[in-house]
Amino acid sequence: MALADRYLTAVTHARDAAYDVVLLAHVLAALVGLGAVVVAGAYALALRRSGPGSDPVRRYYRPGVNWAGRVLFLIPVLGLALMAMSGGDWTFSAGWIAIGLTLWAAVAVVAEMALWPAERRLQAAVSSSSTTAGIPSTVAGLPATTADLRGECLRVAALSAALSVVLVATGIIMVAKP
Repeated sequence: MALADRYLTAVTHARDAAYDVVLLAHVLAALVGLGAVVVAGAYALALRRSGPGSDPVRRYYRPGVNWAGRVLFLIPVLGLALMAMSGGDWTFSAGWIAIGLTLWAAVAVVAEMALWPAERRLQAAVSSSSTTAGIPSTVAGLPATTADLRGECLRVAALSAALSVVLVATGIIMVAKP
């Protein structure tokens, strides 16, 4: 397909208001999900640098679910809605959709299996350090020493960086539609 044909298809198909709203929600979900992954790594590095005594670090690592990160799960839901609204213009047979969905699935699995559990361990270590005079606990798989805590912070930062690169690449593929 020539560049002009791809441009015309992208500009002219499914351009009603509902499609635009779902497209905007899809893009915003991707940006919020990417932002949550980036912030997880940034705060892990901040925790590693300043320790659990810093107010911003304690606020970020207060116990609870990282709901901003879970916005990642809206991305394919909204993408499927866009496919349904496209009137057959976008299908799973399009390579860019298959690649984007595969990369998203890889990010979701790694985030769910590695990034968010590690972040929860950091949350528990930070909240236990505030109740035990700054000494990390050894209970329930929490980092036992400052070195363990620093290592866990590096793991979260590295996972965050890798997932961020994959999410940005996925976004580029979805926009470029190769």
